[in-house]
Amino acid sequence: MFDKISRATLALLGALFVGAGVFSVGFVTGSRYNTLLPAVLQSVAPVPASDGVVTVDKITVAPAQGATPEELQTAFKPFWETWELLQKNYVDRPLDTTTLVSGAIQGMMRATGDRNTSYMTPAEQSVMQGDMSGELEGIGAEVDGSGDLMRIVAPMKGSPAEAAGVRAGDLILEVDGEDMAGLDGSTVISKVRGKAGTKVKLLLQREGASAPVEVEITRYKITIPMVEGKLLTSGVAYVEINQFGSDVAVALREKLKQLLAQNPPGLIIDLRNNPGGYLDGGVAVASELVADSPVMVERLGDGSEQEYPAQPGGLATKIKLVVLINAGSASASEIVAGAVQDYKRGLLVGEKSYGKGTVQTWLDLSDGGGAVRITFARWLTPKKRSVDHKGLLPDVLVPLTEADQSAGLDPQLAAAEAVLLQP
Repeated sequence: MFDKISRATLALLGALFVGAGVFSVGFVTGSRYNTLLPAVLQSVAPVPASDGVVTVDKITVAPAQGATPEELQTAFKPFWETWELLQKNYVDRPLDTTTLVSGAIQGMMRATGDRNTSYMTPAEQSVMQGDMSGELEGIGAEVDGSGDLMRIVAPMKGSPAEAAGVRAGDLILEVDGEDMAGLDGSTVISKVRGKAGTKVKLLLQREGASAPVEVEITRYKITIPMVEGKLLTSGVAYVEINQFGSDVAVALREKLKQLLAQNPPGLIIDLRNNPGGYLDGGVAVASELVADSPVMVERLGDGSEQEYPAQPGGLATKIKLVVLINAGSASASEIVAGAVQDYKRGLLVGEKSYGKGTVQTWLDLSDGGGAVRITFARWLTPKKRSVDHKGLLPDVLVPLTEADQSAGLDPQLAAAEAVLLQP
């Protein structure tokens, strides 16, 4: 029913946008959290509005506004009745029409029962569009807003949230002393956002902690490198992928060329706290590590499947390999880890991954009305395993405790290194 609908090619950097996203200027937004988007999608044809004016219970809807199709008038009659009764009888009038419409759309998306199918207001869309640049102003954390409390999926590498000790799985109880229970995700985001240099206090519920944890975070502008790498003192090559942006394949190949030229005895790919991004980015990264095909299978709503073959010319398909994962590894990260595990190309070390096994697309609404994110497919590992709500279990389970982090220790990395150095 929109004059213009186009598929956006924006990457989903982070948190589930059902009622939230990420705080980019605070957290990163819905697109930044383990949402999985194809990098390129064919445009979908516009859905035309019905011709002529439609009247539903004394409410006249002009065609330019999207008339209610005749076959849906009975179904929509309670909606328009409620709309009219609310406008005429609510105690505090006039009501903000934009707010009501936004709430109605959000409710419709939630009614699908899919936490990844959601609506983004124009303001939220503007924030999301800046996320893939890697330059963020705020605390820097991917979040999941699908529950009663906003949950931290992962603090971003080098972010104020990471520096303050925010951890994957933390639930936000309070922001600056204000209870966040049951609040809409966008409201929580607005509380956390703020200008660089300002401070925000979060009260967090942490699994295993005897009492809530309070952290004070100074917001600032951060630049997040997509790929980092170095040789460890043992000679093992270490590559950390922080996000699956549009240039991740190029950045990874450049780093691999530098490191592999030094003939390391093994390679560690660190996907911890990487919430995902472009589907094509996940396929491209997996193709650098795995020569077998397919690296992923996509299953559409009609039951049809599409296999994504390994792209030829992978630079690290022979070297001894370990992939690090944890609860903040989601979406495209799980595509890579799943392919490595299915083909026994290397070992997964760390903790169980997040469990994000669906693919979304953004559809821009007409006239700057925001966008909707719709789950249109599920993805499976090469052996057709679903990770959705399950995650991937590591081959070598190595917890990372709060005591480890406080002491500056990384037993997961040490375990990965030890595995590669075994004769």
